[in-house]
Amino acid sequence: MSRDIVLIGGGHAHVHVLVALAKRPRPDMRVTLVTRDLTTPYSGMLPGVIAGIYTAEQAHIDLVQLAAATGTRLMHAEAIGLDRVGKRVLLAGAEPVGYDLTSIDVGIAPSLSPIKGADEHAIAVKPIGSFLAKIEALIADCKRTDGPRRIVAVGGGAGGVELLLSLRTRLLAEARAAGIEAGAFSFALVTGGEILATHNARVRDAFRRVFKERGIDLRENVRAQAITARAVLLDSGDEVAADAVLVSTDAAAPAWFRGTGLKLDDKGFLAVGPTLQSVNDPDVFAAGDCAALIETPREKAGVYAVRAGPPLADNMRRCAGGEAPQPWVPQAKHLALISTGERYAVASRGAFKAEGAWLWTLKDWIDRRWMGQYQGKA
Repeated sequence: MSRDIVLIGGGHAHVHVLVALAKRPRPDMRVTLVTRDLTTPYSGMLPGVIAGIYTAEQAHIDLVQLAAATGTRLMHAEAIGLDRVGKRVLLAGAEPVGYDLTSIDVGIAPSLSPIKGADEHAIAVKPIGSFLAKIEALIADCKRTDGPRRIVAVGGGAGGVELLLSLRTRLLAEARAAGIEAGAFSFALVTGGEILATHNARVRDAFRRVFKERGIDLRENVRAQAITARAVLLDSGDEVAADAVLVSTDAAAPAWFRGTGLKLDDKGFLAVGPTLQSVNDPDVFAAGDCAALIETPREKAGVYAVRAGPPLADNMRRCAGGEAPQPWVPQAKHLALISTGERYAVASRGAFKAEGAWLWTLKDWIDRRWMGQYQGKA
């Protein structure tokens, strides 16, 4: 009897599953990838793309090529639900696809509603798949003589920090090339807590120094209450002048999760146990930002999505063969290499901190090596 494994979404964990299952195939197992997007971005390299260090192609995995190389059936469609009784993945504008085991790795959606006016006046960083096109459009606008000049980022996590620093590097370089004075631009970051709150104090101080050296207005411990066409209004009563606002605060789970009957956490993400199976349906797995590890909660960071790939592939293969899945405990601390928008990075792990150009070189090597596994360059 054949076993149909259906992977929903082409996220960091699933690209590994495709390769891992192809390397150790089972004659009774068919793998299908259902994906809305035919390329998937690698989050670790996106700041480099924005800064102009990498091309977009270098930071994306071609899912059509990967599916062909791994013998995976590819369905170019958007999942909108699960019929768990009939064991079918429901698709927008297409017939459902049946599964014996399925896994969900679809990322997260923007959540702009807590900030009044954000839907109309801000650019959401999530989903990443459509963000780069918005950034390129913004850069093109900034090069106009009457284009945006005051750039504000809302969100003080690593994503928001790297985004603003990378965008500054790119914008100033392209502005100079277009004959626009760099001094015409201003940059600011607003965060409800401390900058890089999940990292140690030495890392935070390093980025405060970087912001000061580059003339970036850093507003910590204040929240953005509203965004207008010309400013970000803060809960302190102050406002920050803005022509373009980028929001990288917490995102939300896809709305269709609520109709699946799967157990969700208090924020709407798929609740999974140590085996990466849904806590109330062992035939459904999930990984990446859309999943919530109930017993071992971790922040939503690309490193955990990457590291979920091997145990996810192993457990799906085990379950397909009637074997017991094995628990996975992700490490509590991980090495983060946070770029400053140029070929320079700060390392952070627990109480450890280091910085230098050599760390960016290390990050570049790690990122290219990981991508090479899925771009045919390993």
